[in-house]
Amino acid sequence: MAFAYVGSVSLPSLATVHDLVPFAHVADLQRSIDFYARLGFGVRNRLDVDEQPVWAWLESADARLMIAIAGAPIRAEEQAVLFYAYSADLPALRDELISASVEVGEITHPEHMQSGELRVQDPDGYVLLIGQMTGRP
Repeated sequence: MAFAYVGSVSLPSLATVHDLVPFAHVADLQRSIDFYARLGFGVRNRLDVDEQPVWAWLESADARLMIAIAGAPIRAEEQAVLFYAYSADLPALRDELISASVEVGEITHPEHMQSGELRVQDPDGYVLLIGQMTGRP
């Protein structure tokens, strides 16, 4: 199987979607903030209610993620979405995650990401596939 670039990117008009930020519900906001900090994310904005964090906007370079406290239990086996992220140095990131006692998969080299890819789950069971960045996707 081979993947090929199949189109050109044009400037968005006012009638198109021009950006997308994943928004995930989590059981413990601070625990998720701490996990994503290990991947390089910092808190850009945060909302607290009664001195408890309930929502946060996280960023790492061009990567962004919104997280909020879930209104119901999070069931990892029912997560029907995964996040695809990129790293400039996948082996170093894997080593750092292992050093922080994060369970992380081996680096594989599938057809769609021959430079390397690994799998990790966040504390709520959301799957992150992280590919070795070799240029813009």
